[in-house]
Amino acid sequence: MASTETATTHENEPHRDDLAHRLNWLRAGVLGANDGIVSVAAIVVGVAGATTNTGLILSAGAAGLVGGAISMALGEYVSVSSQSDTQKALIEKEKRELAEQPEDELNELAAIYESKGLGAETARTVAQELTEHDALAAHLSAELNIHEDDIVSPWNAAFASAVAFTLGAILPMLAILLPPPGMRVPLTFVAVLLALAITGAVGAWLGGASRVRAAVRVVLGGALALAATFSIGTLLGASGVF
Repeated sequence: MASTETATTHENEPHRDDLAHRLNWLRAGVLGANDGIVSVAAIVVGVAGATTNTGLILSAGAAGLVGGAISMALGEYVSVSSQSDTQKALIEKEKRELAEQPEDELNELAAIYESKGLGAETARTVAQELTEHDALAAHLSAELNIHEDDIVSPWNAAFASAVAFTLGAILPMLAILLPPPGMRVPLTFVAVLLALAITGAVGAWLGGASRVRAAVRVVLGGALALAATFSIGTLLGASGVF
């Protein structure tokens, strides 16, 4: 009775691999938003350094947002597609081996658990029981450290990447367009650097790294990008290009 209650109590508790998978997705989203913030902020601040024309700033920012989101989505689609194709090929290979040489695969699985410290007899028993329960899952986990459920859809990854970038890009767009012309650049600098400090700290926390060091690093990088594009925009504006 006690064991049943324990199982019921913890049945919704996330397993380590599942939790790590979710954290990786969340961390990727934070980094995507960070890219959106820096990329679009650098564009609009650069244009604002050259002109106070709201239409030009909006056009440049919108183009950067759309182009960046598509680029991020395409890059993520290609990357995840390659990973997904590799995982599917490995799974199919394992299925063939299990169908054609089940005894060799059982011996291989037992050897893996024996190499991890189990006795030969115990390792054999574990391998047999796991094979009877789900042979493919047992081999994928022990040999390749993958699971069939871990295969990510390239389309989902591309969509998530584009959304994260877009959400990040909205901040500098609002910061540069809403204030009066004289306050646009200073307020955008403040808003963007504050947002970068937050995303840097969150990304580091999810990755188990130092939040302060990560926040400082990303803020310095963002400040450098904004200063560089603003300087270039100012020079172009002064030269009469705009």
